[in-house]
Amino acid sequence: MDIEGAGAVVTSALVASAIEKPTGMAGDHAHGVCSDCGATTSGNFCANCGQPTHVHRTLMHLGEELLHGVMHFDARIWRTLPLLWLNPGKLTREWVEGRRTRYVSPLAIFLFTLFVMFFALSFAPHPESKTGEAAEMSENIAAQRAGLAEAERALAQLRNGRGAQGDAATQMAINTGQKLVADRRAALTRLEVEARDGRPDGLKPGSWQAGIKDMATGRGGETKLKVMGQDAHKQGHGVAATVLKKLQNPDLALYKLQQTLYKFAFLLVPLSIPFVALLFLWRRGFTLYDHGVFVLYSLTFMAMLLMLMVVSASIAGWLGAVVITVGTLAVPVHVFAQMKGAYSLGAFSALWRTLALLLFCNIVIALFVTAIVYLGLGH
Repeated sequence: MDIEGAGAVVTSALVASAIEKPTGMAGDHAHGVCSDCGATTSGNFCANCGQPTHVHRTLMHLGEELLHGVMHFDARIWRTLPLLWLNPGKLTREWVEGRRTRYVSPLAIFLFTLFVMFFALSFAPHPESKTGEAAEMSENIAAQRAGLAEAERALAQLRNGRGAQGDAATQMAINTGQKLVADRRAALTRLEVEARDGRPDGLKPGSWQAGIKDMATGRGGETKLKVMGQDAHKQGHGVAATVLKKLQNPDLALYKLQQTLYKFAFLLVPLSIPFVALLFLWRRGFTLYDHGVFVLYSLTFMAMLLMLMVVSASIAGWLGAVVITVGTLAVPVHVFAQMKGAYSLGAFSALWRTLALLLFCNIVIALFVTAIVYLGLGH
């Protein structure tokens, strides 16, 4: 599990929750003077600075604050999630129009969803994990090496024990021993080649690691890698050469990309807002803030859906394929419903904007991937 990346997202969630106005019950009502600013109080919160009038000093409350700070673990989450999945347009409109105390803020739920997604996906089984097969192969290779060594020792004893001329029986035994040694050596070579799957670098042909390394280094001069329009094989320095060098180790490159993805997933928000704004360029009454709320809630739903699809595919077999199919079809439906409800559009207006936004999503993803590659591998 990527502790550093998860920690960065948790920290962001805590910051996001900290900047929001405190809501909810503060415990037993206390009248008197605020312990923070000294103002006279007559309710659960100080009217001057907003601090709760009842200050807890228990270890249990410290844990409660942690849960509340990360995901606002109160009744609001259970009001927010059903609307996010079933009526996203109403949720977006409610928040934009100022009816906010009942719902988790779009920024807080987005950041927390990222944390949960990366945390859950870190436990998903790797599709190429074959630890048992690898162990069995290692045992077979060790057994073949031991057998080869025994055959070579027996052959050496036969050669050392024969006379100057050597009789026919001894020579026949030597010939048999030589054939046995050759057969065992050939069998050992086949096993070692099978363990490497025919690649001198030990990577499995057809695996994503082999594909990335072949793309980066080229096999037989057939492939080349281009980074941001530059031929990496012809660039001795700069971003292209740096990316090429790091792709020589696909697993390390993937780790760096995961680190960068965790830390810079929020870039999807500023990249998406301008494209949503383009859809309403000639309509007044909508601000970039409105579009930002739309984007945050939409991305939160997509992250939850992606997490559900990946986990289902990893542990549910054929049922995972069904979940992936349904989830893929749910994406345009959700975008259409949120677009129609959030902006109070007619069916046709919401439909063409949905189609345009899905097209824009491809551009956003391309920009985001480029940024992640640059930030993760270009330094």
